[in-house]
Amino acid sequence: MKYEEAMRELETIVRKMENDELDIDTLSEQLKRAQQLIKMCKDKLTKTDEEIKKNLESK
Repeated sequence: MKYEEAMRELETIVRKMENDELDIDTLSEQLKRAQQLIKMCKDKLTKTDEEIKKNLESK
């Protein structure tokens, strides 16, 4: 999954939470999904940051 796709899905989950569109069972599932998406996004950002630093150091 691409970073942008994960962010869009996270935004959708947040919007549904803010608008009280989720029942308690769905809310639990969506919170777990949001945690997965946040971790994935953080990992991608960290990896990209490391790659940029490595490229800058080699120049």
